[in-house]
Amino acid sequence: MDKNRRKVIIIGSGPAGLTAGIYASRANLAPIIFEGNQPGGQLTITTEVENFPGFPKGIMGPELMDLFREQAVKFGAECVFKEVSSVDFSQRPFRVVVEDEEYFGDTVIVATGASAKLLNIPSEAEYMGYGVSACATCDGFFYRGKEVFVVGGGDTALEEANFLTRFASKVTLVHRRDEFRGSKIMRERALKNPKIAVVWDSVVHDVLGTNADGKKFVTGIQLKNVKTGAITEAAADGVFMAIGHQPNTRLFKGILPMDEKEYLLVHPGSTRTDIPGVFAAGDVADSYYRQAVSAAGTGCMAALDAERYLESME
Repeated sequence: MDKNRRKVIIIGSGPAGLTAGIYASRANLAPIIFEGNQPGGQLTITTEVENFPGFPKGIMGPELMDLFREQAVKFGAECVFKEVSSVDFSQRPFRVVVEDEEYFGDTVIVATGASAKLLNIPSEAEYMGYGVSACATCDGFFYRGKEVFVVGGGDTALEEANFLTRFASKVTLVHRRDEFRGSKIMRERALKNPKIAVVWDSVVHDVLGTNADGKKFVTGIQLKNVKTGAITEAAADGVFMAIGHQPNTRLFKGILPMDEKEYLLVHPGSTRTDIPGVFAAGDVADSYYRQAVSAAGTGCMAALDAERYLESME
């Protein structure tokens, strides 16, 4: 058991998990980081990141996460490109099963993130980061003076549409029903905004674009009316998917407390869960901000919380 016994086990490898790894390794806790099926997290499907402090010229998402990882490894973290299949937090040391191998941790930091809900059509994946986005606050700046579509009808979509009007010349909301699901105040705000148009009873049939001469970008969108079946096309510079996020918490159901949206619950002002020695950082416990910099901040907090917990146990 000794080879696989660790003071800190980190599950997840986005900004939260890798920042936790940097801090835990600098505290000589020799953490092991299980990177899962999307090493680097959501930033690896982002092209240019312009809002992370320290990079005034911007940086590619995958490159930024490679730098995070390099820094964690430099200080002694071990990164393993495998997915955790089950956990047992009922007794200490905590048991973490990775494929067919068992690891035991005195503390565990959960940083499995959240995934944007997507339409799962081929063109969406092809143009993700090249005109298709799942984060208006991350990418809205790139669409100054351009025409964009926002897909969805809940508070997320209405909020993102309003935000995008700061930059875009026109924002069109696409909703599969004939009325929004969002809150009354958000509905009114969107419908009163002169820059926002709405296409009701419709879904995205396809994202149109060009991929020639090494340049890839969105040029338009195909919409299908769910009542008539009619398909129409419209020019578009960008398409924002705003049908919500799903926290990656399936592994912890029945083990760690969650809210009604299945985000992990932590004690206010900390990363502590209800199980002493288990901490949660990043988007897995944050349905509100969902930014790389805030995730990194809570990754730092989780490592410090874990370090202090270990000291108290000694």
